[in-house]
Amino acid sequence: MSSFKDKVVIVTGASSGIGAATAVHLASLGGLLTIVGRNVDKLQETADNIVAAGGAPALLVQADMNNESDVEEIVKETLKKHGRVDVLVNNAGILETGTIENTSVAQYDRVMNTNVRALYQLTMLATPELIITKGCIVNVSSVNGIRSFPGVLAYNVSKAAVDQFTRCVALELAPKVVRVNSVNPGVIITDIHKRGGMDEATYQKFLEHSRTTHAMGRPGDVNEVAAAIAFLASDAASFTTGVSLAVDGGRHAMCPR
Repeated sequence: MSSFKDKVVIVTGASSGIGAATAVHLASLGGLLTIVGRNVDKLQETADNIVAAGGAPALLVQADMNNESDVEEIVKETLKKHGRVDVLVNNAGILETGTIENTSVAQYDRVMNTNVRALYQLTMLATPELIITKGCIVNVSSVNGIRSFPGVLAYNVSKAAVDQFTRCVALELAPKVVRVNSVNPGVIITDIHKRGGMDEATYQKFLEHSRTTHAMGRPGDVNEVAAAIAFLASDAASFTTGVSLAVDGGRHAMCPR
């Protein structure tokens, strides 16, 4: 894997799951991390794990991604400490269940504001710095962005928007040598589904069912997604932009028979 030595990396949603694993992994490869989250205690756990993995101490930024001034502080604090931004990993996101029959506009707004609007704002703010460094962006989308599933309507729409955003910004910034890609995970063992409303028993059944909905017969691990993000953010992917990389055990390729 290419080195991230002295590259300044912002990772949102870094207090748990894919974001935490990605922050630790990139720091272990030499990156200087700004880790962003709402839960300071969980964010500190990620910071401790970064040091334990041999990485440089991270900059912690407590931020609510739905608060515009908080999002502005992410870039301001990073520039104040490091003077540059090389990599932006837009990972923060939420999942809520609901169909067109039982969802609400309020739910739509919650999901779209966190998964799309906040990502849009932070990318907009970071872009001038990434142009200077010829850096890159990796957005964390979902298999739900490239395939359709009932019961999580607002989430599906938000992740499809992330994929379109990825492609459009990739084309806009390619002449300035800034690459923009996304990863599209399948079911990954994190706490996002429980935060989305699943109780423990339902979640265990969901994971068991994932053995049949993923071609490789299992859900994924956060470290597998972190490795894919690291690849797309690295010099090894220097001719790759506008890509939605499925990290889903083949789920995106499956069709019922």
